[in-house]
Amino acid sequence: MNTVLITGCSSGYGLETARHFLARGWQVIATMRTPRHDLLPRSERLRVLALDVTRPESIAALLEACGPVDVLVNNAGIGLLGAFEATPMALVREVFDTNTFGVMAMTQAVLPQFRTRKAGVIVNVTSSATLAPMPLVAVYTASKTAIEGFSASLAFELASFGIRVKLVEPGYGPTTRFASNSGTRMEGRIPEAYAAYAQSVLAAFAEPAAVTRERDVAEAVWRAATEPTTRLRFPAGADALALAQAA
Repeated sequence: MNTVLITGCSSGYGLETARHFLARGWQVIATMRTPRHDLLPRSERLRVLALDVTRPESIAALLEACGPVDVLVNNAGIGLLGAFEATPMALVREVFDTNTFGVMAMTQAVLPQFRTRKAGVIVNVTSSATLAPMPLVAVYTASKTAIEGFSASLAFELASFGIRVKLVEPGYGPTTRFASNSGTRMEGRIPEAYAAYAQSVLAAFAEPAAVTRERDVAEAVWRAATEPTTRLRFPAGADALALAQAA
């Protein structure tokens, strides 16, 4: 029976992805900073464990507790919306610590077992913001674009070991990532000089032509994890698909 380890399962894409794999008979290790056992169906195939991807000791403790895994889904991430001019560098580093360095740290931690077994899949969840420029998300986009380049290079590096690296690129989902993960980081990030421009941008965000559903992302992660091809990118949601086709 295959085992998947998913980061960032307290809400949104990660939570739905955990449900998706559970429903298909996999063993699921669902991680979150503060474990909650009421979010997922009870199952002998499910373990909910603590993980902070920004802390090396937390990563080490998790891997010791969970044992071998077949698929790593790097989903944990935080959003940030605002003018770059008003974004302190400490906040930039906070976003990169989770969205970029956290993904790299988790990947590096599982590689020895994957390489030894000559098998394994790494699925990195990024964003459609990497497919086309979007305003007021410069830091967030940079953190995700770094993972796009990292994954594309790593896919070549690990292919000879039988390890596959995949990217899932979710489209815009206002009820998921930014709404739940930006939090107080958005406060005061749009100074008066940017107010008129930001208002028009936020109005467009509020009424997108298409919205990516959580199950769109879960299905894309499933395909990325189980499809035995060299395909790298899996856009998720109608808007992400349209952007990918236009690129």
